[in-house]
Amino acid sequence: MDLACQKGQRTLFDGVSLAVAAGTWLHIEGGNGCGKTSLLRILCGLSPAARGQVIWPEPSNEARPEPAQRTRPDRSVLHYMGHALGLKPDLTACENLCLDAQVSGLPLSRAQALQALAAQGLHSRAHLPVRVLSQGQRQGVALARLRSSPARLWVLDEPLVGLDAPATAATRALFQEHVNAGGALVMTSHHDVGLQGPGARWSLEAQRAAA
Repeated sequence: MDLACQKGQRTLFDGVSLAVAAGTWLHIEGGNGCGKTSLLRILCGLSPAARGQVIWPEPSNEARPEPAQRTRPDRSVLHYMGHALGLKPDLTACENLCLDAQVSGLPLSRAQALQALAAQGLHSRAHLPVRVLSQGQRQGVALARLRSSPARLWVLDEPLVGLDAPATAATRALFQEHVNAGGALVMTSHHDVGLQGPGARWSLEAQRAAA
């Protein structure tokens, strides 16, 4: 709430307050350099805010505010996907999913990893090293992680970048399914994601102009 972000002497945004409930989505819009990525990183506790707090619900459904720079939920609560996809280039797409799940303490069989990749249109690429995949295919591998994520909140930075039309359609369906099942989604995108149900498109640039 009332978040502010500074880079050096420059204020990217100030006075940002927003809330995302279960079963809703928020599509953050704005041009390059307006602070969208910085805002997402603050929400996830990966970067400090110049001012303000991020409030996460407790298991008892009571909210406890903490300084934004000290708030960082684990993967059981939050799944963050940024520009750096965190893939191991010499491992196959399937091996990357299995390793990621193992590191995060999540159960994922090889068959489940292959199924997740197939759902992203990557069945024929599952056994190839990530380094030989296109940027869009690497994006698809990272998105496949969501299909086994227990997190109720997904925070995604430009998740549709580089995807072809079938992969984009599959990803949009995945997002809609997540929200319909009671999950929450916060994302940035230059594309019209076309999500239905409770949600909003929100402009960070308009917020900056009003501040």
